[in-house]
Amino acid sequence: MHFPKKPRLTRDGEVTVVEFGDELGHLSEDVMAAVATVMGDAGKAEPPLVLVDLTKVRFFGSSFIEVLYRLWKEMQARSGQFVLVGVHAYCLEVLQITKLDQLWKFAPDREAGLSALRSTVTH
Repeated sequence: MHFPKKPRLTRDGEVTVVEFGDELGHLSEDVMAAVATVMGDAGKAEPPLVLVDLTKVRFFGSSFIEVLYRLWKEMQARSGQFVLVGVHAYCLEVLQITKLDQLWKFAPDREAGLSALRSTVTH
């Protein structure tokens, strides 16, 4: 039986990191259940600081936007923060069209994202 690939959850200090590997460069419907499960787990992180590393993701659709939105809502409910890093031009364009770029935080790379999240802890 084939099991869908899923993102990896790791920790960098107090920040939970969701990392998408090369096999998840195209986030199609067949991997979305596994992706949603991992993102749901990230939403329970303590403290509620989540970095979503999309450096290797070249395409996603509305199902993934819904998963991101649910994570964002969970972070809001828990007075947490999340940041998207490494968002490719096409994916960013989709988020701009939906105006979600005005709600969510973005950083060019993981280090900038970690710095942004850590600054929310100290302020």
